[in-house]
Amino acid sequence: MNIPEVYFHVGLGKVASTYLQHRFFPKLQRIHYVPTRRYRQSQEILEAAKYGRYFISREFDQQLEREVAWFSGFCPQAKPIIIFRRHDGWIASQYRRYVKNGGHLSFPEFIDVDQDTGLWKREHLTFYTHLEHLEHYFEHKPLVLFYDELREDPWAFFDKIAGFSDTGYNPKAVSLAKVHTSYNEKQLKIMRKMGRRLFGEERRLYDTRTLGGWLRRRGQMLKSYAVLYPAKWAPGFLVPEGPLIPEEELLKVRAAFEEDWQMVKDYAMVNNPQVLPS
Repeated sequence: MNIPEVYFHVGLGKVASTYLQHRFFPKLQRIHYVPTRRYRQSQEILEAAKYGRYFISREFDQQLEREVAWFSGFCPQAKPIIIFRRHDGWIASQYRRYVKNGGHLSFPEFIDVDQDTGLWKREHLTFYTHLEHLEHYFEHKPLVLFYDELREDPWAFFDKIAGFSDTGYNPKAVSLAKVHTSYNEKQLKIMRKMGRRLFGEERRLYDTRTLGGWLRRRGQMLKSYAVLYPAKWAPGFLVPEGPLIPEEELLKVRAAFEEDWQMVKDYAMVNNPQVLPS
């Protein structure tokens, strides 16, 4: 059996993964792109080997080790790609998504860097561990990229991926337009206020790999949107006081993971291959 060449973008979430999956990855040339909706069929797709080269993308966060362990079980030769964002900006974006989807916990209840009693644990923000997992499960070291690189110079960022995967792309075919609309602070503060009323004390997380879980998750989303959209025009007296995310809390996150962030940057400096765009 011919073993195809595989490049596997593993995340993280909230680092423009959805944008890349819609705007850039499908435009790569000389490689077959497997869309995220077909990720669970990866083993069957690769075993069929209709193409010699594959690019697969599916972003992970808390579940990264579990998923790369599963994927490497049938494709240890895959060459992983991972994108990081500095811890404070990343967890702030994760929290905004949590609130958008109906979560009602305050930011210190979501991530507590002092006592580690939050919904998200310190281990979920220890990025260097992700690199250790990728090295353990795959035969190749990962290409490590950074969200700020994409924001500052998207074309240079695209060139790094194209060079690493020995592909090309037509810049005229790649749109820089966003995929999703962002919600403003007022909308999210009202959504957080309503979250407990809509979903109770515990917001259920459903397994969207099943039809029932997918339908229940869609129901949650519809409830959230029913609050988010009209909240844009809500009068000021309905908006809770104070910031959605206190600045001092973000500074604590940044300080707590400064060493981890430097380790990740050093890893990229030492291990990223020096490749030229094709």
